[in-house]
Amino acid sequence: MTALVSQHRGLTSFRDCARVSCAFCITELWSTFFLANHSAEPLCAAARSLRASVKYPGNALLAVIAGTLVLRLIFAASLGLGSDESYTVATARQPQLSYFDHPPAAWWLAWAAGKLFGEHGALSLRLPFILLFALSSWLMFALTRRLFDERAAFWATATLNCSPVLAWTSGSWIVPDGPLNAASLASTYCTAEVLLGKGKSARFWWIAAGACAGLALLSKLHGAFLLLGIGLFLLTSAKHRHWLASPCLYGGAAIAGLVFLPVLVWNQQHAWVSFAFQASRARYLGFNPLGPIVALLGHALYLLPCVWLPLLLCLANALARGPGDDRRWLMACLAAGPIATFTVIALLGGRTLPHWAAPGYLMLFPLLGAEVAEGLANGRAHIRALLTACAALAATALAITLALAWLPWPSFALPNGSLVPYPLLETVDWSGLERELAGRGLLERPNIFIAATRWYEAGKIDYALRGRIPVACLCREPHGYGILARPEAFIDQNAVIIGRDLLPDRIAATYGPYFARIDMLPPITIRRAGTPAIELSVFFASGMHSANKQPNLLDPLSLPQIEAAGPRS
Repeated sequence: MTALVSQHRGLTSFRDCARVSCAFCITELWSTFFLANHSAEPLCAAARSLRASVKYPGNALLAVIAGTLVLRLIFAASLGLGSDESYTVATARQPQLSYFDHPPAAWWLAWAAGKLFGEHGALSLRLPFILLFALSSWLMFALTRRLFDERAAFWATATLNCSPVLAWTSGSWIVPDGPLNAASLASTYCTAEVLLGKGKSARFWWIAAGACAGLALLSKLHGAFLLLGIGLFLLTSAKHRHWLASPCLYGGAAIAGLVFLPVLVWNQQHAWVSFAFQASRARYLGFNPLGPIVALLGHALYLLPCVWLPLLLCLANALARGPGDDRRWLMACLAAGPIATFTVIALLGGRTLPHWAAPGYLMLFPLLGAEVAEGLANGRAHIRALLTACAALAATALAITLALAWLPWPSFALPNGSLVPYPLLETVDWSGLERELAGRGLLERPNIFIAATRWYEAGKIDYALRGRIPVACLCREPHGYGILARPEAFIDQNAVIIGRDLLPDRIAATYGPYFARIDMLPPITIRRAGTPAIELSVFFASGMHSANKQPNLLDPLSLPQIEAAGPRS
């Protein structure tokens, strides 16, 4: 065995890296089994010898990043764009300084991918986000190594790649969380260099931290938690409080504000609508004692329970140690904001989604990596069991998702006769829509546009039609379409109204005042793997005009804003 291991020293190729990583993982599982049996101590010693001989963690890290990158490419290529993704790609065709839902980073990346590769498939559009997570993995390693050591850094990166919400959805889908996470980790690394270094190049690192914090804000307003967390750490750590008097700190904050400036300019031009929209999610709706429990269970589901619980224990440990342990305290200050804020919002009756707190949990992985490395060094069997459970659950979730994407969905009838819907229905592209509308001669008519009745369906339709025909959203919550495709621009034109489950009586009551005539057309069936998946109702509406009432659907942003059902990023 020693002779075998000696062949792995100084390896450089990817194949060698993969072999080394596999050897390490196998010996970890092998030693886990035999540590429970003291009579097998010679075999345990051999396993420890092999594990120590592998060039670790450098080659294993490369294998983890490269291997999960390949898996993410397969994952991204297997699924169509979700509703949020379709909406982002479609609205990104009109470059803006910012957008209704979020700051512009995800939209700019989607626009750049569309220009470089064309809108020819999900993989090419998702590629920037997949590469960003590979960068995030490396940044996680670099940050944890700066805080602790290389072994802790490897395990922080490895466990991060087992977390579905961070590694697979945020790490491959067209959502703001991908650039947010990469920028947040980069800013945290720069901050750690200042706080834990010897004062050298402090000006550079504060400026770099501010620039990366600005990029986090340019991705999602969650970036504010990063700045608040750094401020909380400096206020509570006597050892580092002197930085509050440093011009370098405020220079970095000014750089962050400068990077964020496009968002402020755009919102000033649009009545601060993006800030108002996000703030509306935090309004008090009534005390809900079960809200935090539901929110935390959602966090556990999205992160995997075997990852979520150790992360919370790491947070509790860091809080118990207090500011005296500045490395752990820094990460606790950065993590606490998102986790506490969205748990409290749930307590106050607000509607939250589990991935909103994920940037907070992201900051706890260095602490988890340190605990795992220490546990493995001390031979704690439960640590190996935890790692095995994380890998097994992540692999199972990925395998189930890919199976659902690749295999036909059988028809399961419920007792009431309805069929169990396809679990990944949201990821089915409406690619047949363009062909159906073209076959009916509706795409080439003059003075015609598509009217969607829900913002997320407008995104699906717009992406499917590839910009061939204007798409507007005639509803109370049009999101970005209320700004990018103002309905009053289509006065005197005809509309094709498309949506799911649209009842004729409801369409007549809602849209009758805005059109001279509305006729129902045959529905359009969207197919997946040759079988019907979605049925779209279709109406032809002639001669749009303004209704004699204000506010109305032709000025949707003036309507009272209500919480609309549907996907949320």
